Amino acid sequence: MSSLSERKARLIVHGDQPYNAEPPLGRLRASYRTSVQDFYVRSHGDLPALDLKIWRLTVDGGADTTLEFSLPDLRNRFPEFTVTATMQCAGNRRADMRAVAPVSGDPWEAGAIGTAEWTGVRLGDVLREAGIAEGMDLHVAFESHDTVEGHPYGASIPLAKALAPETLLAYAMNGEALLPEHGFPVRAVVPGFAGVRSPKWLRRLIVQDHPSNNPIQAGDYKLYPPHVTAETADPTQGHTIDLMPLNAAICEPAREAALKAGVTQVRGYAVAGDRAVVRVDVSGNGGRSWVQADLEHQAGSPFAWTFWSVELDLSPGEHELAVRAWDAAGQTQPALPDDTWNHKGYLCTCWHRVRISVT
Repeated sequence: MSSLSERKARLIVHGDQPYNAEPPLGRLRASYRTSVQDFYVRSHGDLPALDLKIWRLTVDGGADTTLEFSLPDLRNRFPEFTVTATMQCAGNRRADMRAVAPVSGDPWEAGAIGTAEWTGVRLGDVLREAGIAEGMDLHVAFESHDTVEGHPYGASIPLAKALAPETLLAYAMNGEALLPEHGFPVRAVVPGFAGVRSPKWLRRLIVQDHPSNNPIQAGDYKLYPPHVTAETADPTQGHTIDLMPLNAAICEPAREAALKAGVTQVRGYAVAGDRAVVRVDVSGNGGRSWVQADLEHQAGSPFAWTFWSVELDLSPGEHELAVRAWDAAGQTQPALPDDTWNHKGYLCTCWHRVRISVT
């Protein structure tokens, strides 16, 4: 496997401390399962160097029940499962919102997303071992080894999602042990939810009667209306971002591409959280007319993205390509980033547009 510096050289790096990077979109669309070396990296703090020989996961199940597991313990005591699921940052496509007005955070294009085959044990199995019963109105708080502004990274999910069969404590990605930047030795994988709810470098799980008080959970990753500013934002009034909304993006051709007149293949992805993508429309003229794309989805993977492709016959001149998806609830995407702009730049789901020139 290549070194971290070699893997960084493959990506568009938005920051080194903390390390945040995304792949070029053409490479993202090259394979249904994203190569681990082309998978986006979202870090909030340091990349901890952990020694597998001494690493342990503590599980505090409440009612004075505390368990501790090494990685061999997890692998030997619980059945192994593999889930193909898409991971996506809540700030994916933030660059489109920045074009409307300034926003905070890294200027992600449409590459803060990827799909992998995650292998590990079901979080629910581990929690049941700790004596947790289904149906209780509780939360599972994660604590990690990385630190953010002096605090361990922390987030939480409702117990119902923690007990869902797709939610894993993962130790492998596409059949290989997790790379350091992807959470070695063990991370949470919470399909359908924003990536922030799938913490890396886990050290502790706590079952409690309230969401995590960690600043990542209690203060960050809140969705606000457009009139709210960084100075006026009240985290208790913001909507906590868990389940990700419907989205789609054009991966090929690239922005500002120069193409020959005639038939051009346009390809990209669409994703809808826990719902199915049922239709993708593509326009070669900024949305004045549309054609329906062909869809490709892996059967039995409800939390994985849908690839789409279509051929457009493009005449000479400037063209604005656009894409919009539809989900199983009959919902589609807003036309403009103005419609959902917020000062954090979260959940940009407008039509993805790519300007190209044709000669």
